[in-house]
Amino acid sequence: MGGAQERPLRADAVRNRARLLDVATEVFTARGVSVPTEEIARIAGVGVGTLFRHFPTKEALLEAVMVRRLEEMAAQTAQLAADAGPAEAFFACFRLVVDQSAGKNEFAQALAAAGVNVHASLQEPTMEIQTRLADLLTGAQRAGAVRPELGMPEFIALLAGVGRAMEQLGADPAPRERIFEVVFDGLRPR
Repeated sequence: MGGAQERPLRADAVRNRARLLDVATEVFTARGVSVPTEEIARIAGVGVGTLFRHFPTKEALLEAVMVRRLEEMAAQTAQLAADAGPAEAFFACFRLVVDQSAGKNEFAQALAAAGVNVHASLQEPTMEIQTRLADLLTGAQRAGAVRPELGMPEFIALLAGVGRAMEQLGADPAPRERIFEVVFDGLRPR
């Protein structure tokens, strides 16, 4: 006979876990990782005991939020690649990754400070995204939409740098759009 860990979650437990992740993602991204877990539980409409049954520590919740964000980003990237031409998919994905990077560094720093090996826990979804990004880059280069000399290390560095730049700008869409226009212009072949 198996232990409690092997039993599938009941439907209400699955809903509660999903709701907690939704709320935690929204709140931590908007307000930072210092928001108490009790507030996450209250906003999600569940007791703090329910939160701790799913996520025994705040770090476990933060880690689950990061994994979920990366998994969703990988799925959205795959959808973009399937729905659009190579150039459109590449630039849309660039925007997506930059927009989704909000708060990521703060999450990673909080987890590292708590002794969590962030790279190990996020390795699988990160590798999936990097594989998809490499495919998008290659497709856009073959289509003549992106400079052929741009490699993956530069592409990843640009994504990280633009993400950090956007954090400095705040939510105002006009300067954000100007940054994208300048970067995209630089990515296109001369």
